[in-house]
Amino acid sequence: MSVDLSIEPARSSSAHKLVFYPVQRNKVKEIYKQKLVPAGEAVKVIKSGDNVVLPLGCGEPVALVNAMTARRDELEGVKIHQMLPLNKAPYLDPAMTGSFRHVSWFTSGTNRKGVNEGWADFMPGHFHEYPRFFQEYVQVDVFMGTVSPMDERGYFSFGLSVDYTTTAAAEARIVLLEVNPNMPRTLGESLIHISEVDYIVESNAPIPEIPIPSMTEEDKIIGCYIAEMIEDGSTIQLGIGGLPNAVAHALKSKKDLGIHTEMVTDGMVDLIESGAVTGKKKTLHPGKIVGSFAAGTRRLYDFLNDNPLVQMHPVSYVNDPYVIGKNYKMVSINTTLEVDLLGQCASETIGPRQYSATGGQTDFARGCLRSPGGKGFIALHSTTKNGTISKIVPVLKEGAVVSCSKNDVDHIVTEFGVAKLRGKTARERALALISIAHPDFRAELREAARKLRLI
Repeated sequence: MSVDLSIEPARSSSAHKLVFYPVQRNKVKEIYKQKLVPAGEAVKVIKSGDNVVLPLGCGEPVALVNAMTARRDELEGVKIHQMLPLNKAPYLDPAMTGSFRHVSWFTSGTNRKGVNEGWADFMPGHFHEYPRFFQEYVQVDVFMGTVSPMDERGYFSFGLSVDYTTTAAAEARIVLLEVNPNMPRTLGESLIHISEVDYIVESNAPIPEIPIPSMTEEDKIIGCYIAEMIEDGSTIQLGIGGLPNAVAHALKSKKDLGIHTEMVTDGMVDLIESGAVTGKKKTLHPGKIVGSFAAGTRRLYDFLNDNPLVQMHPVSYVNDPYVIGKNYKMVSINTTLEVDLLGQCASETIGPRQYSATGGQTDFARGCLRSPGGKGFIALHSTTKNGTISKIVPVLKEGAVVSCSKNDVDHIVTEFGVAKLRGKTARERALALISIAHPDFRAELREAARKLRLI
């Protein structure tokens, strides 16, 4: 099917500027109808060897992905680039690697097996750099994403996945959008105009939801330790999981907190509704909640829908350490898998096996330390495997990737306390970390530190 609209798509290479399109309002519905096709028709534009880019998490277009994988016998060597897939897509099957090869920009439970077995690829990088990757290093042949329904002026919203999505769409040779009324309409720099789109399909697929994680007793203790050190008026960044959820719960008694975060979560809605978050003291976007993507429950999605308090921006802006550092009293809270006695954090691998990715951890660890009064926290339970293995170790496992270097770590927190590392010598760091390790492992950590000439 060919579409001749006499309006040439004016693709913008800017990830941060909304382009004005002088299209009469009474024309946008007509243009929409001309571009609307079945999913199977839309994906015929995909050719063997193409780079296909999908949005992060909740922005994945289910109908388009299913239609694309239905063409597996016709296609060869198509690379599918995506960060943190939440759906178990059909192409994530080793039997399809001749047709499709997944490139993970953040490994999750759905693609971890493929990455570690070698039939899927992995893209290293800091999250704030990813939009630039699509501008300079990775050619975007086809972009496919989910959007909220079009408004009267012809604009769709990328909703829950703005991050690298707006840049990938701007750089793409062909743009396919899946319009879904279940996708919330978010504001900020989240929009794309009908003139930038080649084909549209419609879908009513449910948006993936992530249940609110439960909190362990260790989580609650760690959450309280961190909350005690966060001052009123601070701007916070949180992730998802039991530990970040515990921190959010412990912060409900605070006043005038702000939010500047890569990921907007249910825990943040709790903080807002408790009155702890007002954004009044923020120096950057005062009064606004700034994020790049969101994932959680329907309650979160309903909160975000058309909410003028929330601004979603590309991750090249939100996660830029220089931008993060403009927030007064910026606080970064992240988790890790293993820490050595110098404070090096392995947050994405277990030994050489890929578990997740660097994501935005280093972005925020560095950004908060540029902020006046800023603080960084990296939290972990002191042990794993039912208390049989210490997560504070003399040296990281062989093959482990250092996600956050010793130079970027501020505080390490376990259920046994807080170790302030920044501004400390190697000896002082080792002693501080040993003091918050599980008591069962402190003696052997001391002995190992002596052998390493740290103490």
